[in-house]
Amino acid sequence: MSNRYAVILAAGQGTRMKSKLYKVLHPVCGKPMVQHVVDQVRKLDIEEIVTIIGHGAEKVQAQLGELSHYALQEEQLGTAHAVMQSQSMLEGKEGVTLVVCGDTPLIKAGTIESLFKHHEETKAKATILTASIGNPAGYGRIVRNESGLVEKIVEHKDASDEERKINEINTGTYCFDNIALFEALKNVSNENVQGEYYLPDVIEILKKQGEVVTAYQTEDLDETLGVNDRVALAEAERLMRARINENHMRNGVTIIDPSNTYIEADIEIGQDTVIYPGTMIKGTTVIGDDCQIGPNTEIVACQIGSGTTVRQSVAHQSEIGSRVNIGPFAHIRPDSSILDEVKIGNFVEIKKAVFGQGSKASHLSYIGDAEVGSNVNIGCGSITVNYDGKNKYKTKIEDDVFIGCNSNLVAPVTVGQGAYVAAGSTITKDVPGKALSIARARQVNKENYAEKLNGKK
Repeated sequence: MSNRYAVILAAGQGTRMKSKLYKVLHPVCGKPMVQHVVDQVRKLDIEEIVTIIGHGAEKVQAQLGELSHYALQEEQLGTAHAVMQSQSMLEGKEGVTLVVCGDTPLIKAGTIESLFKHHEETKAKATILTASIGNPAGYGRIVRNESGLVEKIVEHKDASDEERKINEINTGTYCFDNIALFEALKNVSNENVQGEYYLPDVIEILKKQGEVVTAYQTEDLDETLGVNDRVALAEAERLMRARINENHMRNGVTIIDPSNTYIEADIEIGQDTVIYPGTMIKGTTVIGDDCQIGPNTEIVACQIGSGTTVRQSVAHQSEIGSRVNIGPFAHIRPDSSILDEVKIGNFVEIKKAVFGQGSKASHLSYIGDAEVGSNVNIGCGSITVNYDGKNKYKTKIEDDVFIGCNSNLVAPVTVGQGAYVAAGSTITKDVPGKALSIARARQVNKENYAEKLNGKK
């Protein structure tokens, strides 16, 4: 196998997107398009990746980091001109160079590998990735000779009636003999209406030199989708989502309604977990085995243990243990750590808190900036009062504590192990272990007071 290189074209602004965000940075299933392409290319044995950047150069570099080298295309003068910018890094090296667009997020590593192998086996100077399409209007057609080699690429407007019947199209992805590529690029002209240098002209130059040009046809047309506007972006999102969901299902995850389940790229989900409709799973989320997630649940960048249920709730950037029961309508805010066998019930909000094993907050509570021990029961309507208008303070609830309903724990405060807090209390001082703390006004009943009030009306 020869040395392999890759040039990723990512310099265009994408004016048809009508966006302040540069085209290749638009996300598909939570990951920028160009990141999808780079991740697939990196699965292969590639010596060097060069990303051609222009509009949004700094942001593209910030996204990809050290995964690629970079070449700047200051003026966008066509695809051949873009590839020319990698000359200082690649010219003169023996091997095969892949040229792929950064706005083709659905391209798969397996297809690129097949393209490389076909190119190497046929000893071609150039190989075009092609696809068959039912309605090829507007696409460049691949004209082959009797031996199946590429005779030429003809644009739709220039094609004869016979050529327009051809369904095999140019996808814009290529493999080239690297030395032949940079020699041919020197002869590409910009004598056309747009005054640009086009990469398909390299094919014509190589053909005139008598070199072998082949085509490898992918079986999956969807992989070749180039995203140029919001309509194509939505289509790419739909196709990628279907691919992701299928992979999870084939790996043992039950997805009740795949068309209404939104799982981003690179999510890990264990076997026998069930995902219900309306669920969105994003970021670097990892979910264990035998979980039930949803319906109508949003999980973002969470680690969730096995056997946990999250129903109709939101959880962000938190660790959730095994056999935990969350929801419905709970909110787990960032930097929370919920240990095993915890119950977080309806309309409970947890924020930047540790919630100990076996503890419960069954309904209508706010636990923020807190450390909650194990086997704690927090009654309905109880809150940790963590904010004085300027600063936030921590509440510490030790093991085996019982917090009665409608209690306020005004931080900083500690409730000692095994203590009880009476319902309706506002706790402003530490509670010793095993104590009963009552902090509420004594009840006073004024007999017949209602008649006095009614008499004033």
